[in-house]
Amino acid sequence: MSENTQSPRKPRVAVVFGGRSSEHAISVVTAGAVLSAIDRDKYDVLPIGITTDGRWALTADAPERMAIADRALPNVAELAESTEGGVVLSVDPANREVVLTAPGTVPRALGEVDVVFPMLHGPYGEDGTLQGLLELSGVPYVGAGVLASAVGQDKEYMKRVFVSFGLPVGPYEVVRPREWEQNPAAARKKIVEFAAEHGWPLFVKPARGGSSMGITKVDDLSGLDEAIEEARRHDPKILVESLLRGREIECGVLEFEDGPRASVPAEIPPVTDHDFYDFEAKYIDSASGIVPAPIGDEATAEIQRLAVAAYEAVSCEGLVRADFFLTEDGDFVINEINTMPGFTPISMYPRMWQESGVSYPELVDRLIQAALTRSTGLR
Repeated sequence: MSENTQSPRKPRVAVVFGGRSSEHAISVVTAGAVLSAIDRDKYDVLPIGITTDGRWALTADAPERMAIADRALPNVAELAESTEGGVVLSVDPANREVVLTAPGTVPRALGEVDVVFPMLHGPYGEDGTLQGLLELSGVPYVGAGVLASAVGQDKEYMKRVFVSFGLPVGPYEVVRPREWEQNPAAARKKIVEFAAEHGWPLFVKPARGGSSMGITKVDDLSGLDEAIEEARRHDPKILVESLLRGREIECGVLEFEDGPRASVPAEIPPVTDHDFYDFEAKYIDSASGIVPAPIGDEATAEIQRLAVAAYEAVSCEGLVRADFFLTEDGDFVINEINTMPGFTPISMYPRMWQESGVSYPELVDRLIQAALTRSTGLR
């Protein structure tokens, strides 16, 4: 054997984060935590940020600059190595090379990418759009595919899929963009009739949002229009849900070699300084969950069963966080799933798996390895 034989190169992981949605900052925070956890002896890492206007930028590999500091939220523009040009991913499946372009310069090859870790939350990234691009490019990626990502982002169709699989969901109503734009009085009447049947308060939220952004708890008719406009700032389609009285319980699902498994569940206790578990409670004021949730063995087994069933119903891959209410009658109602849950230091998904025996670095590694063994295309 020649002494000059080179060892195989390490798999290159492109961590893509930021994006055009209102969850841009949380995506940056999440990516910072993941970048800190990736084993650099095992993988090469290429951090790629997407600015709020959609430009793909090569960014500094600086997780310490990607955290929330003094209540200030980070953004990709502060991390980008240049304010011009951008990163280009080929859509030719035979060429996985990433190229950096800039005005007046020769494009610079950054090397081939073996897998993408898309740490994007919300529209333009978590909703199947980025997944579609990666399918066209033939690049494996962490997490759900195009269909599951789209369904997991749209709370209306998510609930419709759950119902079709016999999973328990709470009462809800949808107001589509055209309804509100063409006849707001009729749309308002539909919501008022929903409230008459199911009672106040209601939650008015973007149908395709996340991180509890744009959600308003509405106690009576006087606050309805303002809540609708707030939700529509994030998404022209809105979802209206009735208040489910009970405990908020979450459960993580992770893909193992023998299939998906559920973590121990967590409970989100009532927050005293907020109307509900909103964005500030989650990310700014660090409301902490109870892991594992003190709900007993029987209830734990049931929520784990339902979490895996929801994962399978939507055809998810890699991971999911499933959010439930445990009602006063002792029944579980699934509220939603999140196909790319937060990975911030205080996020519930990694905390649940930590308590289940899977450390944060192992969790990240499992997701990358699962993506590397999965092909793109129909599967």
